[in-house]
Amino acid sequence: MKIKLKVQDLCFPSRFPKLSSGARLESLPGQFLPPGLMFDAFEHQHLRYNPLRDSWVLVSAHRMKRPWAGQVERPPEEHIPRYDPNNPLCPGNKRANGEGNPDYDSTFVFENDFPALQPDAPDPGSEQDPLFQSKAARGVCKVMCFHPWSDVTLPLMKKEEVVKVIDKWAELVEELGTIYPWVQIFENKGAMMGCSNPHPHCQVWASNFLPNEPALSDRCQRAYYQKHGEPMLLQYAKREAEKKERVVVESSDWLAVVPYWATWPYQTLLLPRRHVLRMSDLTTEEREGLAAIMKRLLTKYDNLFEVSFPYSMGWHGAPTGPYLKEDNSHWQLHAHYYPPLLRSATVKKFMVGYEMLAQEQRDLTPEQAAEKLRNLPEEHYKTR
Repeated sequence: MKIKLKVQDLCFPSRFPKLSSGARLESLPGQFLPPGLMFDAFEHQHLRYNPLRDSWVLVSAHRMKRPWAGQVERPPEEHIPRYDPNNPLCPGNKRANGEGNPDYDSTFVFENDFPALQPDAPDPGSEQDPLFQSKAARGVCKVMCFHPWSDVTLPLMKKEEVVKVIDKWAELVEELGTIYPWVQIFENKGAMMGCSNPHPHCQVWASNFLPNEPALSDRCQRAYYQKHGEPMLLQYAKREAEKKERVVVESSDWLAVVPYWATWPYQTLLLPRRHVLRMSDLTTEEREGLAAIMKRLLTKYDNLFEVSFPYSMGWHGAPTGPYLKEDNSHWQLHAHYYPPLLRSATVKKFMVGYEMLAQEQRDLTPEQAAEKLRNLPEEHYKTR
């Protein structure tokens, strides 16, 4: 039996069941498919669509078989003291601007001493030239310490301590969201991700504009909602929960998956099962459940290479400020985790060459990455 398929049809697994077990793919004029070739997502290159960004990712699964002769380094020994008198994030210490930190024993929030956004920046004025446009950019930048100890990270904190972090996140979104259209919570963990202070903390930037990534996500989620009548990520969570193949950890309220369109090797997407617009909308039970599943997910990350796993993560929810008066039913709260490590504690993926000049590409399939993470123990390697 011969079935004619365009090469791009291979990107859509939903079309594969049309092939019987004895079917062969026949290329169309001008397109090459080897005789008798049956598509295997774990063996053959293909494109995957990212509906959150309206873009495509090249998956080159066969490349995982190539020998590695690149950079290999021994991971540095971690000797982070619980308290360092020279660390500006520790309780009681002075920061670069001369201000002293209180002797905090839980979360601690302060204005970034070197903010990328300031609330009183002057307006550059209107520029009509289409090649040289500029707009006003105003906002605030805050730093939030998770814990007074420098030698702990979120997976090693107690669940009730992580709940306090989540509560403070929700408080900041609500507080800053009364003024600013966008409040971005993000954490850069590890020196590999540019973190300059070995102390558990994140940053919160609020801006008078909708940044590029959330603006694109807003457009894509809105288009899906208008076409299908249901929030994209709510439907996606349901489908992933049914399929299971990309699920890393799950609970009654939350789901963490390696998304079908993941770019980074062990990238994950954390989603509530209920329709939730913003972090401030989470119930007490959902916040406790979030703390639990974050600890489980981040413990698996650390256990993968038995290292404090570096990543950049951040929360995306419905816009705030003037958008609070609008219908944002197309939005669903979610968190992105982007870790760079690929083959070991020191071998990381670089977004260079083709990724910078053409499009995103990955070797390890999302299903393979999810299986590796899923099979790891949920007890942290440091406490075993």
